[in-house]
Amino acid sequence: MCEDKKTDSGSPQECQKELEELRERLKDLENEIEKKEEEVREYTSHLQRLQADFDNYKKQMEKQELEIIKNANERLILKLLDVYEDLERAIENQDSSMDGLEVIYRKFRDTLTKEGLSEIPAEGEKFDPFLHEAVMVEDHDGYEDGVIIEELSRGYRLNDRIIKHSIVKVCKKS
Repeated sequence: MCEDKKTDSGSPQECQKELEELRERLKDLENEIEKKEEEVREYTSHLQRLQADFDNYKKQMEKQELEIIKNANERLILKLLDVYEDLERAIENQDSSMDGLEVIYRKFRDTLTKEGLSEIPAEGEKFDPFLHEAVMVEDHDGYEDGVIIEELSRGYRLNDRIIKHSIVKVCKKS
């Protein structure tokens, strides 16, 4: 500034002008700092949104991975169900000398149960199109309208997912 100068060559008007220029420059620098701070806030906000999106994506992928693992055996179990049901029918029609077949059946059933397989209840239950497939209807005095009279083929669920619908005969009052 003028006061700091060793020479007295500057007039008070020149010092005033220089002071105004410095104040103007200071104001420009403060505005520039404010703009940069706003940019930093925007970048920080954007980064926080990106981080949240990434965390949500990661959680969604982990959930999908768990679902895939949980239902990975579905095709294999569907193929084994026919064998399971045939084995069950063989036991029902066997003579008393086939105890080994019953042991195999129980072990097979327990293995499928441990893998998450469960039967869908049908006979005597209210018909549910999400669980059952009606192939026949009959007017029956012993059942209310919409109740399953007979299970023609058993349905199964793997964990929480239906993998085979029960095929049933339903009571329909006329």
